[in-house]
Amino acid sequence: MLSAVLHKRTPFFRGLLVLGFSYLAAGALSQTPDITAAIDISKTGATISKNMYGQFLEHGGDIVNEGLWSEMLVDRKFFYPIETTAPTPPPAIGNAAGNPRFANIPKRWWSPVGGDSVVTMDNKAPYTGDQSPKVRLGGAEPHGIKQSGLVIRARKAYTGRIILAGTPGTVVRIALIWNDGAHGRQTITVHSLSRGYRTYALRYIADADSDNAVLEITGTGRGQFHVGAVSLMPADNVSGFRPEIIAVLRQLRFGVLRFPGGNFVSSYEWRDGVGSIDTRPPIFDPVWHALQPNDVGTDEFLTLCRLVGVDPYITVNAGFGDAWSARELVEYTNGAATTPMGRWRTQNGHPAPYNVKLWGIGNEPWGDYQMGAMALPQYELKHSLFAKEMKKIDPTITLIAGGAMPDVMEGADQARRINGQYVPDYLSSADWTGQLLLHCLPNIDMVSEHYYASGSVHTDMRLGKKVPIEPPLSSIELQRAAAVQVRAKYEHYERYLELIPALRAKPVPIAIDEWAYFLPGKRDSYSTVPAYAWAFHEMFRHSEIFQMANLTFATSTFSSNGAEAVLNPTGLLFKMYRDHFGVIPVEVSGNSPQPKPRFPAGGDQPAINPGSPTYPLDVSAALSVDRKTLAIAVLNPSDVEQSLHLDIHGAALASAGKLWRMAPNSIDATVKAGSPAEVKVEEQSLGTLPAVVTLRPYSVNIYSYPVQ
Repeated sequence: MLSAVLHKRTPFFRGLLVLGFSYLAAGALSQTPDITAAIDISKTGATISKNMYGQFLEHGGDIVNEGLWSEMLVDRKFFYPIETTAPTPPPAIGNAAGNPRFANIPKRWWSPVGGDSVVTMDNKAPYTGDQSPKVRLGGAEPHGIKQSGLVIRARKAYTGRIILAGTPGTVVRIALIWNDGAHGRQTITVHSLSRGYRTYALRYIADADSDNAVLEITGTGRGQFHVGAVSLMPADNVSGFRPEIIAVLRQLRFGVLRFPGGNFVSSYEWRDGVGSIDTRPPIFDPVWHALQPNDVGTDEFLTLCRLVGVDPYITVNAGFGDAWSARELVEYTNGAATTPMGRWRTQNGHPAPYNVKLWGIGNEPWGDYQMGAMALPQYELKHSLFAKEMKKIDPTITLIAGGAMPDVMEGADQARRINGQYVPDYLSSADWTGQLLLHCLPNIDMVSEHYYASGSVHTDMRLGKKVPIEPPLSSIELQRAAAVQVRAKYEHYERYLELIPALRAKPVPIAIDEWAYFLPGKRDSYSTVPAYAWAFHEMFRHSEIFQMANLTFATSTFSSNGAEAVLNPTGLLFKMYRDHFGVIPVEVSGNSPQPKPRFPAGGDQPAINPGSPTYPLDVSAALSVDRKTLAIAVLNPSDVEQSLHLDIHGAALASAGKLWRMAPNSIDATVKAGSPAEVKVEEQSLGTLPAVVTLRPYSVNIYSYPVQ
């Protein structure tokens, strides 16, 4: 929670503002080696939360199911009928309608063995969901279903289960096939079918590599057999998750993980995602227009948080959802085993409460594209209903409201539909965050803000729309783009403090629980790393306001080829700062202010450019939690080498320290699983901190020294 220091202003933050304005007024710009950063260890700011390195996961298509979960089979609970050709998804609605991005035609599916007519779908007594396949037997001729496209590796074990029912005497063979011929398969035979569904274990060890292996389920005899569900995973999975993904995520130590959405949550029924994993019904998510098996639900998410060592942050459905359902979810996770939902959790194998403390009420409720969207006055009532019901179960939880400051209401073009303004006035009917803070403040502990930065478009206040940036931004300004959005939110918050007296009495910090910087075609590239570093620095400069930042998505921090995973440049940057930067920010001043913004202030354009007064460099510094180590982070976002004078005040530093640096030969350098890494974090031992440091182009540098 913010302290009173927020509105009284410490010398640390007053100094930053005075220096920024005085240098801007003087117009003193320097790109020479005379750039100086003065770091005063005696002037400190609010502690930087570990949640600033947070991550976000959403059931957007297969982001979770294929990105983290180990299941190898698609549609393992048979949402679609069994057909020779690709099944047809339900019609797309809303944002998904007519959008190629959501054209989720299945790439793999179950097809019949023995002809199209041998398999029908039982919708009268399905094992789960709306239907289960029923296979008509043909005597000695095998009839059944199969799925191809499985990736397997020689000498690796694969385990799973199949749930079958059928005519007694039926023989069912479940074969994993990696090559043609008798020796290119391994078969498990089941002789003991009954008319009720029973579960049978599967285990295979492949003799060869294959990227197109087949799981074939066939039966012989007279009568029929039914398949309720089937699962196959590599045997080395960790509680269902891919071990290589768990390993890379653990390296990040990222503090907090937000789940399950995102837009997905607004039509999500959380009860479908708990209980027996095989009887959870498969659904078709209308938001992302994709099949969801409901395999990764609340318990699996909380298991993932435990495996990775981070705090969970759950968003409840405030779209189609209701306050009672949100209350029951809090009870399921945090209630005693004697409560109704606690008993259900215990029956599901988790007797101890999870004690989840971070809870978001809804996702982007301000968007007309959101499932269950409603007018702001109605949503204010809904938010408060949710908050009161949820805190009845656990009054210690932190509630995060779904806000949108003028930058978001403009960027998503939502203000115009509400009151006709492209950029809404503060506290107007289209200022979603302002109105929530004005009317729901007692029921808000943090406010959620999102942003997705791009260096290719900007707000044209005259035209009232986003337009391409012409001429294109310089390399420095391109890297500044992500921090610009942080600065805009800081300036909006400053206005709220002026306009809402109650906010001074009860400060509400910002949780940027979705954010990213996009450069098309730059996945796993270093090209966005300087921008992320700059955004971090801007959040750290205002650490009393920004207390959470969850990157979209956690899967964007690593590269994976299905068998191995490595931290990509973004992940390496997050790890470097988490491991080596401090937590108590200290004042940084300088003699070379940042230039004025290129575009007029308003909406997502701040009045003052982000950055320390060390242009073209950006400097941030912080002490360790015990105040015994000083870390100085220096970003060079330019395409040429730069020099910087470092002046330390307020304490002496030891005569030996360390440097951690990311400085690849090319800004387009990549790290991809299965290929040699073109980016690394260099570690170097140093003597006395140099009076002048030299910084490679596009480099991110952290100098660390004990404080004497």
